[in-house]
Amino acid sequence: MSFSNIMDSNSYRSGGPADPLIASRERVLGPAYRLFYDQPVHVVRGEGSHLFDADGVRYLDAYNNVASVGHCHPHVVEAVSRQMATLNTHTRYLHRGIVEYSQRLLATMPAEVDQVMYACTGSEVNDLALRVAEMRTGATGIVITRDAYHGNTASTTAISPSLGGATKVGANVRLVDPPDTYRVPADELAARFTADVAQAADDLIAAGHGVGCLIVDTIFSSDGIYADTSVLSAAVDEVRGRGGVFIADEVQPGFARTGASMWGFDRHGLVPDIVTTGKPMGNGIPIAAMAARADVLEPFARGVPYFNTFGGNPVSIAAASAVLDVIEQENLMANAATVGEALRAGLASIDDPRIGDVRGAGLYVGVEVVTDAENGNPDRAEARRIVNALREERVLISVCGHDGNVLKIRPPLVLSPSDVDWFYSAFTAALGV
Repeated sequence: MSFSNIMDSNSYRSGGPADPLIASRERVLGPAYRLFYDQPVHVVRGEGSHLFDADGVRYLDAYNNVASVGHCHPHVVEAVSRQMATLNTHTRYLHRGIVEYSQRLLATMPAEVDQVMYACTGSEVNDLALRVAEMRTGATGIVITRDAYHGNTASTTAISPSLGGATKVGANVRLVDPPDTYRVPADELAARFTADVAQAADDLIAAGHGVGCLIVDTIFSSDGIYADTSVLSAAVDEVRGRGGVFIADEVQPGFARTGASMWGFDRHGLVPDIVTTGKPMGNGIPIAAMAARADVLEPFARGVPYFNTFGGNPVSIAAASAVLDVIEQENLMANAATVGEALRAGLASIDDPRIGDVRGAGLYVGVEVVTDAENGNPDRAEARRIVNALREERVLISVCGHDGNVLKIRPPLVLSPSDVDWFYSAFTAALGV
């Protein structure tokens, strides 16, 4: 079977006697689906930052940004239940909820980003954003980072090299190295990334594609989690100077994840032309959005009637609105900042040659696992071993990065100081120190 970096660096590898449930799953779902860990976890319940398996064992969820305000948050559950019992239909009828939510969502963004469209997944809105960018610019060329992941539609798979396997990057796509803050000197980082983006854009023009857009996840999560804020602004200027637009993929860094602001692009001091978001938006209820400057959106909006049967339905909007309530009322952005800082500080204090770097922002943390800190060589096998050792300590994380060696720590925003203590104890046990 082909190898996918984003899917298989921490996937279950079948072989030998299998749990009957695993065997049934493989039979009915087929081989494209993946499970996490050498010993998959059978979860049956969630609460806050914790998950419970079929035997009632409690796990610390340090991975899921989907249930961003905590698993089964009562305010979200109540809002969804109430709306489900009242009405659920599509957006071709008038409904006050979608208007009021849209006003709240856009109020969290720069004033220039003033219109929004809805779908069900990040893949869908990234696909939509590419269409909007092409109609705005008349160009099809796209610049992405080397190990980007932006979705699983045909168009977004073509800009998601981390999927690997039989997928192929489009002929109209150019890849640039991410801003590797571990291996590139700080005083060279922004200039190198900007030059790479400019060269990629020029190559697209020379090939006849033109420059439609630069699309990046603003914390470079699938590339290995790079939080430096000096790198994007000049690169965006290069793209706009060649007629392209900037798409900020906020599916992972958005909704207060970084602790510094509501959106990852804010940390870079940027106003995007298009913003996409999904996963954490409805705390597990499918909803995604593409927000844009009205002038950028206009050619598409005037020329293409848009309809998404489930996008922006009243139940999903109720969930999304409740998520905003919880973020505001429980001060989860501040929690992400303070608890995330404590988590990074604890990890950085561990003196172990296998830990090359600890980086991130808020509750998005990457730990670079290397053969030795002095040489910085990635250690994919050891990263996988640590992930599975943590799973045995009842702490759930995963990995990312080109070499599958960066531990990806991305818990719900309600992670507590006691959860950090649990994580630290489990992590040191997994290291054997």
